[in-house]
Amino acid sequence: MSELMLYNTLTRRKERFEPLGPGAVGMYSCGPTVYSHQHLGNMRAYVFADLVKRVLGYFGHDVNHIVNITDVGHLTDDADAGEDKMEEAARREGMTAWEVAAKWTAVFEEDLKRLHVLEPSRWCKATDHIPEQIEMIATLEAKGFTYTNRDGVYFDTSKEPHYGELARLDLESQETQERIEGVGDKRNPSDFALWKLSKADGNKRQMEWESPWGNGFPGWHIECSAMSSKYLGETFDIHTGGVDHIPVHHTNEIAQSENAFGVRPWVRYWLHGAWLMFDNEKMSKSKGTTVTLDDIVEHGIDSLAYRYFLLTAHYRQQMSLSDAALDGAQASYQRLVRHAIELRDSDESQGAAAMEGFKSRFDRALADDLNTPQALAVVWEAVRSNDLGAVEKWQLLSGFDVVLGLGLADANLLVPTIDAEIEAKIQEREAARAAKDYARSDEIRDELIADGIVLEDTPEGVRWRRG
Repeated sequence: MSELMLYNTLTRRKERFEPLGPGAVGMYSCGPTVYSHQHLGNMRAYVFADLVKRVLGYFGHDVNHIVNITDVGHLTDDADAGEDKMEEAARREGMTAWEVAAKWTAVFEEDLKRLHVLEPSRWCKATDHIPEQIEMIATLEAKGFTYTNRDGVYFDTSKEPHYGELARLDLESQETQERIEGVGDKRNPSDFALWKLSKADGNKRQMEWESPWGNGFPGWHIECSAMSSKYLGETFDIHTGGVDHIPVHHTNEIAQSENAFGVRPWVRYWLHGAWLMFDNEKMSKSKGTTVTLDDIVEHGIDSLAYRYFLLTAHYRQQMSLSDAALDGAQASYQRLVRHAIELRDSDESQGAAAMEGFKSRFDRALADDLNTPQALAVVWEAVRSNDLGAVEKWQLLSGFDVVLGLGLADANLLVPTIDAEIEAKIQEREAARAAKDYARSDEIRDELIADGIVLEDTPEGVRWRRG
């Protein structure tokens, strides 16, 4: 099997993956802030983390995968200003913050199941780990990395000479901007909150705890460091998240963790997935550019067709969401499902010796920094190969799906409903083309266009969508 190469954001290059030790690979993924529905851009990050875990397993590694649930501390402004998103949602929905967290955590976990995202080894909630966060802040304080102001306890980034290396931050530029705009009581514009104190006006929040510094709640960043270290140790192998985490959240995690634990690097491999764009903008709740899994399912797109859509691009490649893109993914996914059903139920066998070539190319694609577009190309080549029988094709397809996660082994349960009349016309058109009856082929295409059906001839076969 090929050597697994992963692009490490910390070094900005592909590196051969070598785990820290002989045991399970330690992997931490930043989970959701459970104050609302997770949109499709959020879900891309979790399908990406699932892909990483599946590929590690495919290459023979056991994985200890930890995913957090942020149910306190994430403010409406990442610069430690604004209101806690949980408190804001509680007021909006007429519920307690705890009820909001429970509601949206359940919705999130159900969405993961629909996308065939594997369960982590452990879920960990921020509110269940307050003592660990307080202990870590106290350690940083004892080492001289913190200061306290009227707002809370802050990490002093001027004490950390390596601060910002992950994001290649220009701190001098930040300081210049700060002289223009100001940062309140912070000593440096890049300093970040470890513990936020209760408001002086006496308005008590729903989520507050006692601490050596006074009643309050933890900052957003400290929770990930405290929980990951509890379950994975003071150093571990892989940390995943979206590219939007690089400049603030992950940068701050590194600073507080490396100084609290006295290690460098804290994490060996930092893997980041790219944005999903909607109308040329990053999908974001704050901008109102949100589309959820429920939204596309209501419009006839299978949830696993969305997973297929994500696999058609490299995880570091920015993607654009559109009706045409989802329709195309749905058509390809449906076609793959139909192939899977036919192959699984057939006993025709030939070309066993040719299987290794396809598997080798699939493995090389995955080993090259999880190149799923190339891996899918190999899948389609295998399905169409004249050198393989149905038995051999199914063996390959079912083996590949361990990584792809498209549910092909249960395809009879998952095949989406398709318009039988349209499908019959498409099959008739394909037969006409095979017989070189191009007049009839064009006639069928025109009939479909008249019915509002757009056909696209692709290397994977004919795709159709409603115009």
